[in-house]
Amino acid sequence: MPTILRWRGRRFYFYSSDGDEPPPVHVDHGGRTMKVWLDTLKVAYNDGYPMREVTTILDIVDRNRERLLEDVA
Repeated sequence: MPTILRWRGRRFYFYSSDGDEPPPVHVDHGGRTMKVWLDTLKVAYNDGYPMREVTTILDIVDRNRERLLEDVA
């Protein structure tokens, strides 16, 4: 589970075993977790993040998408 990015206590990482699915990034912080598809910026799942924070995280992912895709590939 390599960490790709840290932002305000949030850890952005990927699993090398994510397999044949589109490239995702996982985001954890304070017992909350979510998974975002990098190609579409859609939330695959969200466990605990309020909508306002989801929007902020999606913005961070979007601004760093190129870098995240390089690390996931």
